[in-house]
Amino acid sequence: MPSEKSARVAAKRALRNRPIRTSARTFVKKAQDSIADGAETALADTKEAIKVLDKAAQKGVIHRNNAARRKSRLMAKLNRLQAS
Repeated sequence: MPSEKSARVAAKRALRNRPIRTSARTFVKKAQDSIADGAETALADTKEAIKVLDKAAQKGVIHRNNAARRKSRLMAKLNRLQAS
């Protein structure tokens, strides 16, 4: 059972981290959709998603390996699109 103070701190951190995490998810989803549609903006959307993931990892909102895994998957999808 967490103490009252650690519960307060966890709640504050969750509030501070939520918009960053949500933004990262939004940009990744946008990039995935543009890749799936074969849009011309796929490269720009992917670069933006990578930047947002890097910032989230840098701030400690998501783990750096988690960010690396998501970036790797995005780039693999983008490379498959560009190869075809």
